[in-house]
Amino acid sequence: MIRLLMAEDHTLVREGLKQLFAEAGGLTVAGEATDGGQVLELLRRGCFDLLLLDVSMPGLSGEELINCIRSRYPSLPILVLSMHNEPQIVRRTLQAGASGYLTKDCDPDTLLVAIHRLADGGRFIAPELAEHVVFDMSADLSPILHERLTDREQQVLQLLVKGHSLKDIASRLVISHKTVSTHKTRLMKKMNMANNAELIRYCVAEGLVG
Repeated sequence: MIRLLMAEDHTLVREGLKQLFAEAGGLTVAGEATDGGQVLELLRRGCFDLLLLDVSMPGLSGEELINCIRSRYPSLPILVLSMHNEPQIVRRTLQAGASGYLTKDCDPDTLLVAIHRLADGGRFIAPELAEHVVFDMSADLSPILHERLTDREQQVLQLLVKGHSLKDIASRLVISHKTVSTHKTRLMKKMNMANNAELIRYCVAEGLVG
């Protein structure tokens, strides 16, 4: 029996997955989390064979959460189930330490295959995603500036250029003011920007401002 920790903040998705696993057999959802903090707490208290992770949850999430988990539980397989299919996001997620990546519109049988593959010590990425990631890498071996940023840094960047204050960003992302300030410092350094005006000009030029 494979013991899963399911990290997903949408109730309907969690219930649908639990029904799928119950019908498939051999799998049990031994824990459920709706944000990054709960994931870390459940991992600290329980014993799981695999983490099924949505990377877009409140609080600590994405690459930061994966990095944190990987540093504490290096042998735990992490299968990302996400709504995002952009090659750069898939690539960064795998580089952060995920063992597999699927999108939420994948076939249920593909998800079951991926879970068993990871539980057996393997890795899995949907073939169509793998193809896009490979061709994306070959087309651009020198990623543009904003692709150097983590998911969280990109979130902070988007809110900064829309005129939100650090306090407002902290509230929206459910993180501390100090953490937002740290993210801003890091993204400015990575992008070699001196001030907000340069960030705005860059984002307008790259079509990142909606």
